[in-house]
Amino acid sequence: MTIESVWKFVESPSIDGIIKSTGYFLSYFICMFFASKFFPSIEAKSPKKIYQLTGLYIFLTLTILIPIGYYTKYLSLLFIIKNYLSFFIVINIFAILFSLYLFKRSEAIRNAPDANRLIDYWHGREKDPMLFGVDLKVFFYQPSLIGLALINLSLAEVQISVHGGLTPGMICYQIFWYFYLFTHYIREDFMLWTFDIIEDHFGFMLVWGDLIYVPFLYSIAGWFIVDNNYKSLSIPWLISTFLLYFIGHYVFRESNWQKFDVRKYGSKVKIWGKQVKLLDGRLLLTGFWGIGRHLNYTGEILVYLSIALCSGTTSFIPYILPLSLFILLSQRAYRDDQRCRKKYGNEIWNRYCQVAKFRMIPFIY
Repeated sequence: MTIESVWKFVESPSIDGIIKSTGYFLSYFICMFFASKFFPSIEAKSPKKIYQLTGLYIFLTLTILIPIGYYTKYLSLLFIIKNYLSFFIVINIFAILFSLYLFKRSEAIRNAPDANRLIDYWHGREKDPMLFGVDLKVFFYQPSLIGLALINLSLAEVQISVHGGLTPGMICYQIFWYFYLFTHYIREDFMLWTFDIIEDHFGFMLVWGDLIYVPFLYSIAGWFIVDNNYKSLSIPWLISTFLLYFIGHYVFRESNWQKFDVRKYGSKVKIWGKQVKLLDGRLLLTGFWGIGRHLNYTGEILVYLSIALCSGTTSFIPYILPLSLFILLSQRAYRDDQRCRKKYGNEIWNRYCQVAKFRMIPFIY
């Protein structure tokens, strides 16, 4: 199965298309910025400072407005697919230029003649760059994740335009991504405790990852679902995919939230109705962390695998994301173990491994 029908919607880049896409993107980006600045916010504390998070209210507002727009026929997102290549070019250029702005605005760069400029540009020099009172590193999650949602909706609209309705695979695909984003936003403060926010600097690597890698790569399965209307997914396939998704999603979110709640509130919280147990006052032995050392990675891989399964067996391309993630996270789990062994010491880490015996896959790895 190809992506022939959806690809026919894509217009070749032209000067007019580039100008039009630039206007669309800048309008979207500026609206997201002003929403992050002026929408009602939820105060959330990280290990280093207090943030005002507006993501949940932005997401819920769009959850209301987009269906109204479709119902009243005032909204169409087909222009996203029509200008897809132009958007890709424009946003890549924007990522390069915005990263250059971040690079140039740092006095540390201009006053450090011996610095490695390329590495500084790639990683960034500032950990928490602010612009008009908005934390840019946190803000960039909004155009990234909302952009992913908009691309997904535009692919569904293409399927309706070409084939007259939505297939079960597309319906599952939309449900899975919506639920993924919803659970991200209801616990948006979780990201404030991640390595990206706490330790990473903000440069081209994260800017490009937010604006290009997430919305363009993560939506790749949707392209192969559009034309998958002739060979409908079987009922057993759909049921298995649903079960895989919700099991993986639960393990992914719940394991991350368990560790987050203990970090944030201490051992007074309860997990699965049980009082939290900590080894040496630091290593969590309750919940998923008393079963495996990196089951959050396992759940994340299952989520992306189930999203790829919505495309059936049309192509191997939708499976590149979960496969690459499996390789990367397996290696990361090994590195995490080595880092934790050094951090906590052999004796304590060995005791923890006797309880949480598996890295990612019970009885296998």
